[in-house]
Amino acid sequence: MWMKRNFSLFPSQFGFFPYIFLIYVGFPIYYLTKETQGVKQLIGYGMVLLFLVTYRQLYFCMGNKKFTYWLTVQMAIVFILSMFYSLNHIFLGFFPANFIGWYQNKTVFYRGLFSLAVIEILPFVYHIAQTGSFFTASELIFFIPFLIIMLISPFGIRSMNRRMELEKQLAQANKQIEELVKREERVRIARDLHDTLGHTLSLLTLKSQLVQRLIPADLDRAKSEAKEMEVTSRAALKQVRELVSDMRAATIAEELIQIQQILRAAGITYQYNGEADFSKIPPFTQNILGMCIREAATNVVKHSRAAHCQVTTKLSTKNLKIMVLDDGMGVPKDQLFGNGLNGMKERLALVDGYLSLSNHNGAVLQITVPIVKKEEAAV
Repeated sequence: MWMKRNFSLFPSQFGFFPYIFLIYVGFPIYYLTKETQGVKQLIGYGMVLLFLVTYRQLYFCMGNKKFTYWLTVQMAIVFILSMFYSLNHIFLGFFPANFIGWYQNKTVFYRGLFSLAVIEILPFVYHIAQTGSFFTASELIFFIPFLIIMLISPFGIRSMNRRMELEKQLAQANKQIEELVKREERVRIARDLHDTLGHTLSLLTLKSQLVQRLIPADLDRAKSEAKEMEVTSRAALKQVRELVSDMRAATIAEELIQIQQILRAAGITYQYNGEADFSKIPPFTQNILGMCIREAATNVVKHSRAAHCQVTTKLSTKNLKIMVLDDGMGVPKDQLFGNGLNGMKERLALVDGYLSLSNHNGAVLQITVPIVKKEEAAV
């Protein structure tokens, strides 16, 4: 049975971006309408059509060997149109400039950039040789900015793609960590159930069988055994409650380990200074602080462009201070409480905590939570 395959002009993950660029294909068609030679004009229309084919194919073959082939064809069309038709066609170089930025290999990237520079500059040299005159000041003001922006744009595209890839890897790493944590939690629960409840339930089974045999022969002893069964079952209930209470969010120590993995996956070096024992801090407070630490580390990866991150904790009898420092670009004043920081403030308010954010050779985030009040309340 034949399956009907839906046709897609461009991959859906790119949204409307590829369609917007199609508007600029109208310019070479306009310039070709002014061509006086019929055959040359027809060949020009054919090259524009082939250019559209290369534009579509480049979106579908990113990351494989055909990508370079189609990009070479596209650059050749730009060169021919700029050299032998109209110098105004050089603006089509923005199309291959965009795709050159998709190269991850640095050598291939610079090779493509050099090729683009050649096919954009040669038509200018050819034009000077043909006309025997140099460009006027107004013509230079018109063309030069286009060329500069065109040759710089691949760097921006490459940086954006690397950032997107990094965020993708970060999301995958977080997902893997979550799966590992879930798996470890299942193993722990199974082990605790076997070690604690398994023996207790086996004991209750044996005692219930004993009671059944004692009821006809020794009623008093049967009552005594039943009483012991009640005590044992209450102990089992207590064990279940303890297991449930242990099924909580990760502790501060566990979150510190996870953010170390997140930062290293992003190529950011990590250093930790401070306490190793957070057992005196209530579980609910640890849950809140753990989420805040993870949010802070995620912001470092996404927004700071840092190479190094340091986490420092200071535990006193009155409060716990957690400081997250990076050597990145810092935080603009108008964004001091963006990027999830408002959510962190709301969480910390639940435990009477607060945070401060400043810039000093990068971003400095400090979280302070009182612990004396919480401990007294627990007692």
